[in-house]
Amino acid sequence: MNSKKISLLFVMFLLAFGAMAQSPLGKGGSQLNAGVGFSNWGLPVYVGLDFGVHPDITLGGELSFRSYGENYNKVKYNHTLIGIYGNANYHFNSILQIPRNWDLYLGLNVGFVIWNSPSDYDGSHNSGLGLGAQLGTRYYFTNRFGLNLELGGLGFNGGKFGISYKL
Repeated sequence: MNSKKISLLFVMFLLAFGAMAQSPLGKGGSQLNAGVGFSNWGLPVYVGLDFGVHPDITLGGELSFRSYGENYNKVKYNHTLIGIYGNANYHFNSILQIPRNWDLYLGLNVGFVIWNSPSDYDGSHNSGLGLGAQLGTRYYFTNRFGLNLELGGLGFNGGKFGISYKL
């Protein structure tokens, strides 16, 4: 199945079940997210904001930063990466009858990574635009504060772990 068909099925799923579901954030809510990512290139840190645009759909933005060293052709080079991402997530709480202190979501993201390397570095790292997908869950200890684990997503090679705070 090609990516256009998968995207169309995802949108149809969102529309078909949109009236039934309610994410813990809800329409009109917002939350701050921050933490660290899993990566082959240094330890990324991130901060982001999500907004409830529908009872079961959130849209958000995120910034990330990382710095790391690489040995290339017997020379050590230091690199920094800055990521700017947007995301859309569908929350499965009502459909799966998940308790409100949990949040299970799946989504898509798009973003740009700015890769800074020394001028004498001739390796293959480049800045660029990317598209990705993520699957995540949150557990809220209180009505406002929770932990977040997300797999996939741009710029994080495997995922990220952090905190979420409802504003």
